[in-house]
Amino acid sequence: MNREEILRSLKNDNSRESVVSSLTQNNDSNIIQEIIKLFDEDDIEIRGEVFSTLLLNQNDILKYLVLGLKHESKNVRAYVSLVLANRDEKNAIKDIRELTNDPSGLVRTCAYGALGHLEVKESAKELHQGIFDSNLEVVKSAAYALARIDEKISDKEIEELHKLGESEFEKILKFFN
Repeated sequence: MNREEILRSLKNDNSRESVVSSLTQNNDSNIIQEIIKLFDEDDIEIRGEVFSTLLLNQNDILKYLVLGLKHESKNVRAYVSLVLANRDEKNAIKDIRELTNDPSGLVRTCAYGALGHLEVKESAKELHQGIFDSNLEVVKSAAYALARIDEKISDKEIEELHKLGESEFEKILKFFN
């Protein structure tokens, strides 16, 4: 398939999934950017294929993924941060860190998760701030990330976690004892 056929197929609901899975080693900027846009699809199977395709791509696609962190879609920003973390793209840490202030709870949750996965001790300040987020999933993600980097939490943070009263927070607190 040539470039135009691939781009056309990525926009076709009937062929999209099979085409995405065949592009794991593609490094064409337009094709990679079209693949990244598919994170905004409703179909979870398409998003899964996109994730796998980008994760398995052994080419240097970092700059295209970092562009995805600035995409208008919260889904694209969120899932690209997870791809970057799973690809162990340490050069994207600064860009992922910026997402901890994103207006979307989903994006913040994924950004904290990515920073924890990458074990970025330099992001401890942002991770501590996540404990006081208004979104429950963000708080969980920030707390797990803090535990992953062996960061101590303050009494005030422990108190904040206890306030939420969820059994999951009891599990999280055990990481810090």
